[in-house]
This record gives sequence, C-alpha cells and structure tokens, in this order.
Amino acid sequence: MKYFMEKSNNHFFYVLECRDGSYYGGYTTDIKRRLIQHNKGKGAKYTRSRGPVHLLHCKEYPSQREAMQAEYQFKQLTRAQKEKYLHEERG
Repeated sequence: MKYFMEKSNNHFFYVLECRDGSYYGGYTTDIKRRLIQHNKGKGAKYTRSRGPVHLLHCKEYPSQREAMQAEYQFKQLTRAQKEKYLHEERG
C-alpha cells in the first residue's frame, strides 16, 4: 500500500516590488507566508538586500508547472515588458 502526502492545490505566480523599485517574480503555494519570509530577509537571495517588498501581482494556477512557467516567462521580459504586463493584469 502506498501513502501519499496531501499536496496543496494552490499554486501562485507572484510579483513583488522591492525597495529599490526592481521587480521580483516567484512561485509559492502560500502567498501570505512567502511575503512574510521575503520581508524578514528569509526569502529569495535577490530580495534579502532589497526589502521591504510589497506584492504587486498574484495569480493562481491549477498546477505547479503552469505557475512556474508563468514565473519563467515573466523573468524573460525586459523591464518595459514587465511594466506593460503588470499594467494589463491590473485591468
């Protein structure tokens, strides 16, 4: 008999704005916990010296793969393209 750990159904791609005005895109299953980690200096290496950060965008996806693909695609954009994406997502 196999035992499976319960997996989270929440998969988020999120974008933070750092103190220096730069953007950070990431993936998480718990956006509140992750934001707290970033602001405590326990998040990604990139945000440790750029805090405090605030949440600009968050979108839920049905799978980890899709959320991580959105993160990857965002990170490939230029600054101008990131600003356009964020503006369009805010509607």
